[in-house]
Amino acid sequence: MSSPAATDAPADLQEHLARLTARGLVTRIDKPIDKDSELHPLARWQFQGGLRDEERRAFLFTNVVGAHGEKYDIPVLVGGLAASPEIYAAGLGVPVSEIGRVWVKAMAAPIPPIPVNDAPCQDVVITGDDLKKEGLAALPVPVSTPGFDSAPYLTATLCVTKDPDNNIQNMGTYRAALKANDRLGVRMASRLSGAGGYLHWEKYKKLGQPMPCAIVIGCAPAVLFTGPQKLGIDVDEMAVAGGLMGRPVRTVHCKTVDLVVPADSEIVIEGLIDTDLLEPEGPFGESHGHVALEDYNMSMRVTAITRKRKPVFISIVSQVTPSESSVLKKVAYEPMYLEHLQHALGIRGITRVVMHEPLTNLRKVIFLQFARGTPRTEVWRGMQGAANLQAQCGKLVIAVSEDIQPENADAIFWSLAYRSNFLEDLHVTPYRTSGHGPKSGRAPTEGTLLIDATLKHDMPPLALPAEQYMSRAKAIWEEIGLPRITPQAPWHGYQLGDWTQQWADFADAAVAGDWRKNGESTYARRHGNLKPETPVRSVEKTKG
Repeated sequence: MSSPAATDAPADLQEHLARLTARGLVTRIDKPIDKDSELHPLARWQFQGGLRDEERRAFLFTNVVGAHGEKYDIPVLVGGLAASPEIYAAGLGVPVSEIGRVWVKAMAAPIPPIPVNDAPCQDVVITGDDLKKEGLAALPVPVSTPGFDSAPYLTATLCVTKDPDNNIQNMGTYRAALKANDRLGVRMASRLSGAGGYLHWEKYKKLGQPMPCAIVIGCAPAVLFTGPQKLGIDVDEMAVAGGLMGRPVRTVHCKTVDLVVPADSEIVIEGLIDTDLLEPEGPFGESHGHVALEDYNMSMRVTAITRKRKPVFISIVSQVTPSESSVLKKVAYEPMYLEHLQHALGIRGITRVVMHEPLTNLRKVIFLQFARGTPRTEVWRGMQGAANLQAQCGKLVIAVSEDIQPENADAIFWSLAYRSNFLEDLHVTPYRTSGHGPKSGRAPTEGTLLIDATLKHDMPPLALPAEQYMSRAKAIWEEIGLPRITPQAPWHGYQLGDWTQQWADFADAAVAGDWRKNGESTYARRHGNLKPETPVRSVEKTKG
C-alpha cells in the first residue's frame, strides 16, 4: 500500500506552539503561578466557565513557581494539545473536518520510523548522582487536582515499553506520580481493554526482570495523539504516527534502556519498572470524573532524564469532563467509530456518531444518528456494533433520527419520550466489563443498554413557528436591541411526515389573515353521530 502524502503536521511541540501563537490560539501568562495550587485550577476554568470550544486557548505559563518558592526556567503548556478541536486539528496540520480521514488513512497505511544518532531530546543528559540531587524535582510538574491529588503528576505522557517476545513497542498515555527525585509511581490499567504497557509488564514479571520504560513529555502532537487511542495490541503507535504525519517519525535510542523514542521530544524520563514489588499510588483526580483512590501500582526507578536545552513542559487538563483529555479522544474516536460502522460493518443509514462528553467522559454513552427511513434491522446492527467495538465504550447506546441533535439532552429526552416503546425498543445485554470508573462499590461486570429512539412512522410537525417566521422574528429581535440570543435546536417547526396539503393551506391562510376561509371550509364539513376528538381523516379518509 502506498504511503499517504505528507500533511502539514508540525515536527515537534515547539513548532506546534509557534503555529498556535501565530493563529492567536495561545494565551501567554507571565504572572508568577504556583504549579502546586494555581496552575491547573486556572486552566480548568476554560472548561468549567462556560466557554465555547472556539473560545478556549492553550495556556503558556512562563513564570512557574512551586509551593516552597522554587522557580523553574522551563515553561509549562496546558491546553496545547486539545483545549479545542481546532487546536487538536492544528497538531495534525489539517482542518477539523479532516481529522477522521487522516486517522483512517494513518491506520491503513502506517509509516515506520527512521532512526537517527543525534537527537535534540538528548542535548542534556542527567544520570547517576545528579538524579538523586535534583532529578525529577527540577521539572515543573503541576498538581492536577489540588485538594485531592497526593503528588504532582505527569499527565501528557507517552509511556514507551516493549514486548520482550517480539520487540514491538507500545506507547500509552498513563499517569505517573512523583515519589522521589529518582522514582515515579506509574499506573497502567490492568482491566480488560486496558494498557498495552501492563501486558508487557506481565511478561517481564514472568521473566523475573524489571521492565524498561521511557516516558516522553512533549513531542510532535501527531505522535502524542496515538497514546490515548487504544490501538490494537502489537500495533506500533510510532508507525501510525508516521501515517498521521505522512512522513517517518525520527527516533533515537535511549541512553540507559533498550527503547527508542521520538528524537524531537522535549523531555524523556528513562527507567526500570519493578515487576516484583508494587507501591501505593494515588489519590489522583481521574478522567472518569471521580478521584481514583490509593491502589498498588508500578514503581519506576529513574535511570536518566534527557531533554532539549530549552524544553517546554506539557500537561493536560483531565478529571471531570469536558476536559482537554476528553477533547483529545472525542475528535478522533467519533470519526473512527463512524468509519467502522459505515465501512467495516456496512451499516446502512448511519450518518453520525456522537459520544456524550459532559460528566460521562465519552466512554459510557454513545448516540447514533440515522437517516429517516433506515430499516430497524440496520439501526439495531449499528447499536450492537457501537457497543462492542471497544470494551470500555458503549454502556448506553441510543439511536436517534437525523432531526435530533445528540448534543442536546432535551432533544434526546423528547425523542425517548415520543419515539420509543420500551416494550420493544429497549434491550439489555449482560456481562459487560464495568471499565474505567471509580472502584468504590462497583461490580466488575454490568449490562449494556440499547434504545432505539428513531422515528418509526410519520408524525405531526414539531410545534414551533416555521423556519421563515422564526428567522424573520430573529431579525426584528436584533433590530430592536433585545438581549443577545443563541438559537438552541430545535428553534423552528418542521414536518415529520404526517401533514396534508389541506392543513398546509390552512396554515398559509392563517398567516395571510384569511382564517375565515378556513372556517367556511370546516363549517361545510360538519358531521353528526361522532364523539369529540374523533380524527377527521378517519371519517373523510384523508383528502389531499
